[in-house]
Amino acid sequence: MDVLSALVFFAYAPALVILWYFYHADKFEPEPKKYVIGTFILGGTLSVGIAYILEMFLTIGGRVDPVLPTTAFYVALVAGIVEEPAKALAIRWPFKAGQMDGIMDGLVYGVAAGLGFAATENFLYGLGYGIPVTIVRGFLTPFAHATWSAIIGVGYGMKAEGKVDSVGPFFLLAIILHFVWDYYAFLSYNVAAYHIMLILFIMINLAILRYFLLMGQAEDASRVWYYWFRRGGYE
Repeated sequence: MDVLSALVFFAYAPALVILWYFYHADKFEPEPKKYVIGTFILGGTLSVGIAYILEMFLTIGGRVDPVLPTTAFYVALVAGIVEEPAKALAIRWPFKAGQMDGIMDGLVYGVAAGLGFAATENFLYGLGYGIPVTIVRGFLTPFAHATWSAIIGVGYGMKAEGKVDSVGPFFLLAIILHFVWDYYAFLSYNVAAYHIMLILFIMINLAILRYFLLMGQAEDASRVWYYWFRRGGYE
């Protein structure tokens, strides 16, 4: 396997496996594959492109010197503020298309956007720093990005069914979690002990994903007859 093929495999394979799991976890009314795959692709192209441009401007490439440009705090804050809305652009596509009607839908599309973003980001990191970096990130960052985007996706899913009026709090939570993760990730470059915090955050992310999954499945189970009649009463 050549270097480019290895980078593609280790960047995208873990993300696609996770996406496959969450797609099939939506048992009662699976989302159209074209929207799920499309959201994944948008997360890995449009969202990454927008985030890259904005982060270059706000950190090292702008005409105006940013506040605290070299600190872990500032760079982590920029990442959270920029990347979560960028990924949300991918989530809004199925939302605007009327494909969301609950928590499970929001979870699936949120995970898809986050995984697409993480996969492309890991591929780009590999181009710059080598395959080992992509391999390590390939088994960590997909769960992180998937969780943060899932929070926003669930917000849109709940908004679609009229349970919330605003997705603002969901954006805020995703940004905060993203910021905290990146902050300790940057600190761990110099202080290895901070890797313990990253392991803790991975566990928290997995717990959030499981919580949303159980919520979504419970909500869908409570509407099983609704889905049955929508399919015309045929299994």
